[in-house]
Amino acid sequence: MTKEFLYLHGFASSPASQKARFFRERLEAEGCRVEVPDLTEGDFENLTITRQLRVIEKAAAGRRVALIGSSLGGYLAALYAARHPETDRLLLLAPAFGFARRWAGALGAELEEWKQKGSKMFFHYGERRYRPVSYRLIEDGLQYEDFPAASQPTLIFHGLRDSVVRPEWSLEFARNRPNVQVELVDSDHELLDSLELIWQRARNFLLGGM
Repeated sequence: MTKEFLYLHGFASSPASQKARFFRERLEAEGCRVEVPDLTEGDFENLTITRQLRVIEKAAAGRRVALIGSSLGGYLAALYAARHPETDRLLLLAPAFGFARRWAGALGAELEEWKQKGSKMFFHYGERRYRPVSYRLIEDGLQYEDFPAASQPTLIFHGLRDSVVRPEWSLEFARNRPNVQVELVDSDHELLDSLELIWQRARNFLLGGM
């Protein structure tokens, strides 16, 4: 049976990201089928957690797929898996657990300004330019749990030097969950300098029986 994967990119990223291309190339070389949906559906300004979960649901189409998620994509993968038990397994790269709650707490006064103005400018790494994002991203995100109850086998890689999403969030997620393994690597949030190491350690996990 051909193994099927969805790669879920992070906030302000795209299906053309370096990590997405890396895992797609490695997995396709192993005979797997890999899809990398655009989680924004071309509408970055009106991005919400709910909309992105619908994109994943449409791409998975009820199939038994494994999910690879980076940053916000990792959090989305866990949210989706908690609601779709047919999901096979999860590889999470610096997952942004508690995305809306953690971000709201970090922004402080900027959060109220974002709320009042209705949108805030963010640099979109895929488009290489600043784009507005609606405050609905926070409003919608706050309805979701910080640590989804995903019961699938889960392997997490998190950089010890990650200043965007602290590795403690991944360790907290893994606490008292025998299905979750966390590997801390000497890297930052992007993990780009550790991709080969991650692949070597994750290959058998990803290609396990589905």
